[in-house]
Amino acid sequence: MDQKVSVDLSGAPQTMLATLYLKALDADFARPILGDRYAKEAAARLDYDFTDIGITAKWAPLITVRTAQYDIWARQFLAVHPRCTVIHLGCGMDSRVFRLDPGPDVRWYDVDYPEVIALRQQVFGSRPGYQLLPASATDMSWLDQIPADGPALLLAEGISMYLTADEGAALLSRFVDRFGSGELQIDFYSRLAIRSQKGHTLVRRTGSKLFWGVDSPQDVLDRVPGIRLLIAVTLFDASTFRGAPRGFRMAGRLSRIAPPLRRTLQYHRYAFGPVS
Repeated sequence: MDQKVSVDLSGAPQTMLATLYLKALDADFARPILGDRYAKEAAARLDYDFTDIGITAKWAPLITVRTAQYDIWARQFLAVHPRCTVIHLGCGMDSRVFRLDPGPDVRWYDVDYPEVIALRQQVFGSRPGYQLLPASATDMSWLDQIPADGPALLLAEGISMYLTADEGAALLSRFVDRFGSGELQIDFYSRLAIRSQKGHTLVRRTGSKLFWGVDSPQDVLDRVPGIRLLIAVTLFDASTFRGAPRGFRMAGRLSRIAPPLRRTLQYHRYAFGPVS
């Protein structure tokens, strides 16, 4: 039997263990939303008691609906741009590069804290055109290591809320300026969600802190020049939400009478550069 990989993470990097665990649990559901066998295998390899983070299987759709939606959008981008660059920022232990299996002309970079990248290297394999970059999202020198000679996709899932509004806007603006054309696919918590963060079990247990709240795409458009909105949906409006359990679907119907609650979790997709 392969030796288990030890885990020593805290703060924001530790939250990615919860997302990995929920994806692994989803993989065993009779009707999974994501069905990520790589997540199941990765979680099994870690020497870590996932019960410590206080997350149970019933919360899996909060993560898997989002991840499955961004998988769809990323596949659409790759279909239109078979020769491109993908930067998965704050990749955590997500296996998207393996799930999507991009073509030979795609350069794919997974970027995260050095301790997260070190853990990934012990758990996941490699593949052609794939590179890991150990860096904080706000240390934007990592951008200089990536060639800017074609369309680029920035995938930033589960990271915006850990940045301040100024940090997030600066990051997105720098990406747009460097690459010239492509897409930003990024999710946000609403301001209400940020204000209520003390009620988040994962935030309390990991000692994390949330900052940037967004109530509508206009909040982002006002801060990041040169981008245009393609689509924005909430958790309850995502195409992948149809696969959620009955209880979640009922909550989605009830949320229609409380728009602030409905906007708590948002998935945005923007384009930049010339319109083809």
